Amino acid sequence: MKFFNREKEIREILSILEFEPNFIYFIYGPINSGKTALINEVINKLNEKYVVFSFDLREIFISQYEDFIEVFFEEYEEDKNPIELVKSLVKDSSVLFGIPTPKNTLETLLSKKKPKNVFKYITNILLELRKEGKQPIIILDELQKIGDLKINGFLIYELFNYFISLTKHKHLCHVFCLSSDSLFIEKVYSEAMLKGRADYILVDDFDKETALKFMDFLAENILNKKLSNEEKELIYSYVGGKPVLIINVINKLKTKNLDEVLNYLLNVEISDIMNLLVKAKNNKEKVVNALKLFKDRYEIDAYSIEEDIKELLVKRNILFLDPIKRILRPQSFLTWRAIKILLESKQFFN
Repeated sequence: MKFFNREKEIREILSILEFEPNFIYFIYGPINSGKTALINEVINKLNEKYVVFSFDLREIFISQYEDFIEVFFEEYEEDKNPIELVKSLVKDSSVLFGIPTPKNTLETLLSKKKPKNVFKYITNILLELRKEGKQPIIILDELQKIGDLKINGFLIYELFNYFISLTKHKHLCHVFCLSSDSLFIEKVYSEAMLKGRADYILVDDFDKETALKFMDFLAENILNKKLSNEEKELIYSYVGGKPVLIINVINKLKTKNLDEVLNYLLNVEISDIMNLLVKAKNNKEKVVNALKLFKDRYEIDAYSIEEDIKELLVKRNILFLDPIKRILRPQSFLTWRAIKILLESKQFFN
């Protein structure tokens, strides 16, 4: 499907890439707001000057050092010099999923179990690419997955100090980190001492005008028909500007009526919140009291909820924390509607 909107964010990232690397950039936002789709669209617009090393952590189980190494490297059987291997692959594609590494070289890196050896190896690759007139870009998606991994201290500390070296100090490589876990972004900021060394790009849900246009676009391409204004307003009242939910609704309209689709999605959301309450056990009352704050408001001050309850609701994707504006809000209009329905239910308080 054709990429839709995000012209502002695309222009911002392309503008960043025109200058020498100087900051680590966090691309953050609510779940399913289109962060990965955005960065992929930017990659598609780049010319041959750029070489992108893309690391997607969402499908990788990381519990030890060897797992961390596998995130960064793509093993090759060729008995080539590592630099020559990378250069040969770059000729065919400007996007690489991992640092191409001969098998024997990777075995050596694994055996030493020291991040500094890994970082030195990567730096040498990046320097050689710069000599070839290329501009390297590192993209890490779902970065928060390495947050709890320790190697002689927190790995996250080592990693981000390395990224500071690549950007702020050497101006060698652009670094973009994608995450929907804004609590993790806060943690990184404080633990890796990133003040003055990092910047943020918010990829939020669509505003109403864009959401309605997106519905028109999808209805034409998927349903081959137009939606009435009443239908679009109803969809927006349930799912707001969440792109993935709008897509879900339109896809389901191929076989179901609108009321049926919206009620199904709402019931799923209600079940998720009820399951959270069951698991919250001793904290159930605190969770309910926190959710009561959203009865008549979509956004509240981030300090309005106790830290442990805030962390629980954000990590369970009930609430979204914007670490820049310091506000909390439901992850979507659908979540907000489910919260308000449950607040009116006696079952919610039992």
